[in-house]
Amino acid sequence: MIKLQYRAILNAYGTFVEYARKGANMIYGYARCSTNDSKQDIDRQISELKAQGAIKVYYEYKSGTDPNRPQLQAIKDITQADDIIIATELSRFTRSVHQLCHLIEWAVERRVTIKAGGFAVDCSKELEPTIEGMILMMGIFAQMERKLTVQRVKSGVAHAKSKGVRLGRPTLTKSKLPQTFLDHFPTFQAGEITKAEYARLSGLSRPTLYRYIDIMKN
Repeated sequence: MIKLQYRAILNAYGTFVEYARKGANMIYGYARCSTNDSKQDIDRQISELKAQGAIKVYYEYKSGTDPNRPQLQAIKDITQADDIIIATELSRFTRSVHQLCHLIEWAVERRVTIKAGGFAVDCSKELEPTIEGMILMMGIFAQMERKLTVQRVKSGVAHAKSKGVRLGRPTLTKSKLPQTFLDHFPTFQAGEITKAEYARLSGLSRPTLYRYIDIMKN
């Protein structure tokens, strides 16, 4: 494990030196997942970006079509000419063709290089029509993939509802409350312990305790 980590550091340093010799100032990494349930995936992205030479990695949990992404904007605010911005794949930058066009226009204006996976776009000079066309095609496929995913989810939800399946968090009833909470409830009702003591005795957080108390009272 130590050897692998050491090798990754050497690779990252070698990549940085290679870009530095070409006049690059900094290599920034950008990682994104749609929800914070994908923590494992965001960690994988960060590791890959560091192995590719990213000196600093910015990450966030945002939709690929959300135009309001503070971390991506933070990179754009600090990049200078000849800097490099990398992501594990183009869809991490955006899943919107419209936003992709704006990103490329910004990169050309700022004269930075955009790298997604094994595909690098040097925007420090005029883009060749074939390269620009390839970027747009990749953006179209990323956008289409998202729309198909949304469509499948909506179809699945509609099908489940038609079968009478109840979606969302199951309704919590008194019979399903933890026994430790129920054991101390009479003592709490009698005013012999505070809510803080009740939470500690039951091993619950305060918000959870309040929710359980409301269930008992209602």
